[in-house]
Amino acid sequence: MAETVALLGGGVIGGGWAARFVLNGFDVRLYDPDPDAERTVAAMVDNARRAYRRLTLAPLPAEGALTLVATPEEAVQDVSFVQESAPEREELKRGLLAAASRAAVPDAIFASSTSGLLPTRLQAAMTHPERFTVAHPFNPVYLLPLVELCGGERTVPETIERAADVYRGLGMRPLIVRTEVDAFVADRLLEALWREALWLVAEDVATVAEVDDAIRFGAGLRWASMGSFLSYRIAGGEAGMRHFMEQFGPALELPWTKLTAVPELTDELLDKIVAQSDAQAGGRSIGELERVRDDCLVSVIHGLRSHDQGAGAVLAAYERALFAAAPAAPAAEDDAPLRLHTAVVQPEWIDYNGHAHESRYLQMFGDATDALLRHVGVDLDGGSSYFTVETHLSHVGEARAGERLGVTTQLLGHDEKRLHVFHSLHRSDDGALVATAEQMLLHVDTRAGRASAAAPELLERIARITGVHAALPRPERAGRAVSLAPRARR
Repeated sequence: MAETVALLGGGVIGGGWAARFVLNGFDVRLYDPDPDAERTVAAMVDNARRAYRRLTLAPLPAEGALTLVATPEEAVQDVSFVQESAPEREELKRGLLAAASRAAVPDAIFASSTSGLLPTRLQAAMTHPERFTVAHPFNPVYLLPLVELCGGERTVPETIERAADVYRGLGMRPLIVRTEVDAFVADRLLEALWREALWLVAEDVATVAEVDDAIRFGAGLRWASMGSFLSYRIAGGEAGMRHFMEQFGPALELPWTKLTAVPELTDELLDKIVAQSDAQAGGRSIGELERVRDDCLVSVIHGLRSHDQGAGAVLAAYERALFAAAPAAPAAEDDAPLRLHTAVVQPEWIDYNGHAHESRYLQMFGDATDALLRHVGVDLDGGSSYFTVETHLSHVGEARAGERLGVTTQLLGHDEKRLHVFHSLHRSDDGALVATAEQMLLHVDTRAGRASAAAPELLERIARITGVHAALPRPERAGRAVSLAPRARR
């Protein structure tokens, strides 16, 4: 049975939490008095599901169930974790947390998504306030890994530790804020940038689009991998941070910024920002913009993952945990083509021709190869693996949205360094052949960065399967070459 968590509030942040918990296998009991909450949260879960299909190929657990309840007391009944995401009004949050804490079991963790309210004040009226912490996430909650943890005066260290473990299990990166401070760490930085951005627009120095361009084409790209201080250290050259501070530190005294002053939000300024923002959106709906945002975030995270940096390193650790936690598949039989990978053709796989894009066939075969390597005992995160050095794709049929596909795999041969593989992609409902892929894999010592002989125990396992597969008919398309010459009759 899936573990149940309680969510108090289902707005943009609460809905994001619902998506992250549900997709990580938790049942969610959600309290939100808004009559439209069920629809808006369900839409956010759909967005997250779409993003996760792009984010990771690791086996997510079976989705949890989302249930709306009528009261906060009903939500927290017998759960061990409560995430509060009510509107950012202190009295509202205090009252909600106090009422819910009276109905919860004594050791249930309570976490607030507040972006700036002090935890000591929020926990003041709670029963067992020692189990309360701020857990401030970032939108979209289901994709961005950062969550700031900050306890109040009555919070015990164990609460922070337990909460951090929960968030790590969700694929997040807890940042523990040791000193209780307004707006914590990340929002203090964001507010400084936001104030300066408002001044630039208010004084007609730049439009909202130009401000955004200054960030996304410049420092924003650098921040994604290195943050601020490490970027500045590099800017100091070989002499490092000390040289940077000596060279650029005096500029901090120049009247370049207005960090402590805020432009008056007059109707004129608001109208200007709204008009420019509408123009920048170019007629795209919020839903369309959210999908663009999510797709771009996934691409950035994937790029960072290949270098094991920032959010990409968090994703890699999350995927390792997902693979480790996945239930063991039934042992595949070796005396027939292996059946190690299936997938459903997703709507976003479809191109202008109405069927799956060519890259998705390669993705399916790549996933099947990874499944094969796991099957024969290769540790994909270890010091050695097989790399694909040649692939020959043949397209036989078409795959359309919603169809379930399966890959069969036959080992055609091997030596101490190479592995010859043939995959066939079939439509599951009628068994029709859709595509084939013949691949040559090369064993690589990933630490040394060169080809190497595979370990004896791995070669023994591969030899056994290859020997069994030698009795199977050789695939018709094996060994084909791309050529305009007429094929010889058989």
